[in-house]
Amino acid sequence: MIRQYVVDAFTDQVFHGNQAAVCVLDAWPSEALMLSIARENNFSETAFTVKEGDEWRLRWFTPGGEIDLCGHATLATAFIIPYWAERLGRDELTAYQASARGGTLFCRREGDKVFLAGKAVLYSIDELFPPETL
Repeated sequence: MIRQYVVDAFTDQVFHGNQAAVCVLDAWPSEALMLSIARENNFSETAFTVKEGDEWRLRWFTPGGEIDLCGHATLATAFIIPYWAERLGRDELTAYQASARGGTLFCRREGDKVFLAGKAVLYSIDELFPPETL
């Protein structure tokens, strides 16, 4: 069974922010099916998550294919965590981003809030030289 949620991230208003679909699965379907669902949704990203033991795995698809990481779809997945935490009788959940750039995401529920923690990876270092008129 696939349970799908549509979440507007970065907002507290319906039809604002960044929209993402979150599909909660019992097991991983084929990549072709996940791509078909992402194309049918036609959102910039659709997140797929599967509970494996005590943890969750995440993958993201655009209508064009799987991507390594998506911030707002990860946030959208975290938004539905209170629902799953309540159903599982837990206040802390761990998710793993199933991509080369992914990592561990720790989620803790306190009342109606969800706190996220994870690692940050330095991607690049650069110097900026703004125009002298600034």
